[in-house]
Amino acid sequence: MQTQIEEFLRFLAVEKGHSKHTIAAYRNDLAQFLNYMAGEAVSSWQDVDRPHILNYILYLKEREYAPSTVARKIAAVKSFFHFLVADGVLQDDPTVAVDSPPVEKPLPHPLSPEEMARLLAEPAKSSTPKALRDWAMFELMYATGMRASEVIGLEVEAVDLEAGTVRCLGKGNKERILPLYERAQEALKAYLENARPRLLRGRDETALFVNHRGRPLTRQGLWLIVKEYAAAAGIERPVTPHTFRHSFATHMLDGGAGLREVQQLLGHSNISSTQVYTKVSTRLKREAYDRAHPRA
Repeated sequence: MQTQIEEFLRFLAVEKGHSKHTIAAYRNDLAQFLNYMAGEAVSSWQDVDRPHILNYILYLKEREYAPSTVARKIAAVKSFFHFLVADGVLQDDPTVAVDSPPVEKPLPHPLSPEEMARLLAEPAKSSTPKALRDWAMFELMYATGMRASEVIGLEVEAVDLEAGTVRCLGKGNKERILPLYERAQEALKAYLENARPRLLRGRDETALFVNHRGRPLTRQGLWLIVKEYAAAAGIERPVTPHTFRHSFATHMLDGGAGLREVQQLLGHSNISSTQVYTKVSTRLKREAYDRAHPRA
């Protein structure tokens, strides 16, 4: 049985290109599952049936794992059995009729308007090519609520400074035209005219945001940039590129924007995804009230 697990892990590494960290997580989760099956006197993957999977879920819950951890472990098991069927080891998948345990997603944690103002001000303190690029990226992300993948996937021709818009290609290749406020236009103009040509170093590159070698900026690069400036701004809690998206949506709703309008700007296919931010707004207002009216 261990042989099939090793083959699955090789498949994830070679054909799926998963990271070492992800492979290690799969290895640990499947090792636990294999150990449980051994305790059930199961000696072959062909002998695993739906009751075994359901009992394993109960076993994990009895050990008081967090719901998100249970969901991750079951997702690993389901992926493994999908692989066994696709590889011809099994004819039937015992997990196919097993629903993944529900996980209540935690509410997003946006920055306050004051914290966002401090973060946006950090790169604007310098006029180096890197600082101008970072200022433009930050203003763009806060102005539009774009996902990190959408930001680093932008090309120069997507920006129309005269119209004050940016053309974004989101999930499912759905395109949306997003408005830019004046400060974002100013930052992008400064970057395009005074910084990007110096970062390119003569390279022919269509990506809007590039690193110091003139190559397209990566997700990891963007994450590190945000982390660096958040620390410089004195923001002690975790801040990621997605924090800009959360802050944009929450501040838009607090400012009186309609739910449908914010849905369209974010590119959500389902309005329920946008409604989460109404809960965030309510939570923040409650927290602000509690701070202003502490209990005796």
